Amino acid sequence: MSCRGYVRPNQIKRLKVFLNRRLPKSPGIRYVFRFNGFQSLLYFIYFRKVRRHNTVLALGKIYRYFDTLKTWYNERAIEIPIVMELVRKYQGTNILEIGNVLSNHVKFEHDILDKYEIARGIINEDVVDYRPDKRYDLVVSISTLEHVGWDEKPRDNMKIPRAIENMKSLITSRGGIIMITLPLGYNSDLDKLLKDGIIRFSKQCHLLRISKGNEWKEASWEDVKGVKYNTPLPYANGLLIGIITVKPSN
Repeated sequence: MSCRGYVRPNQIKRLKVFLNRRLPKSPGIRYVFRFNGFQSLLYFIYFRKVRRHNTVLALGKIYRYFDTLKTWYNERAIEIPIVMELVRKYQGTNILEIGNVLSNHVKFEHDILDKYEIARGIINEDVVDYRPDKRYDLVVSISTLEHVGWDEKPRDNMKIPRAIENMKSLITSRGGIIMITLPLGYNSDLDKLLKDGIIRFSKQCHLLRISKGNEWKEASWEDVKGVKYNTPLPYANGLLIGIITVKPSN
């Protein structure tokens, strides 16, 4: 006799509620119980711990995946090490982050601009309107700009280019760097702006997610320009890492 007859839908629902209450609040732990997460965890263990696939080549450098309970299953595992490698070079200077991401994973001295997240030390202003007296040597943004003008009402498909132009104006007169990571396939307007060359970078690289173990590889624009978000794997399946070099103004 099948076991199905003994398991009622309300029992499954009660089990999920119980697990959500008892498990640690880490999204990585809870992910195991969603999106075929347990299978993804097994793949992750196999690729990272058994086959020792712990690094990825990007921008001419080798980066070690940033694997934690919050990142092992998503694009943060590769975004954070790439951005933090640049942050470390600029420590001791003025650094601005657009979108409060890094403080959830690492600690270092920097300003954070986030329109919506209410927390101590966060500047709650729109990225297109932010015009402080202070200027920055480095501006970084991790998987944030794709929401600008897209997850807002009314939608504004040209708000991201305006945001990037304003970010350039925040760089010190000595010149500096802007690094932006963008998940492809999430915002179709952004994807079109990239394809049409309306948004341009001094340098960019593309990363393609290639396994359920959250492995990534550097790829061409042709390889990533048509990827979808949340398909075939949860969260980003393709990333663009864009670097803008702002030259000294004098």
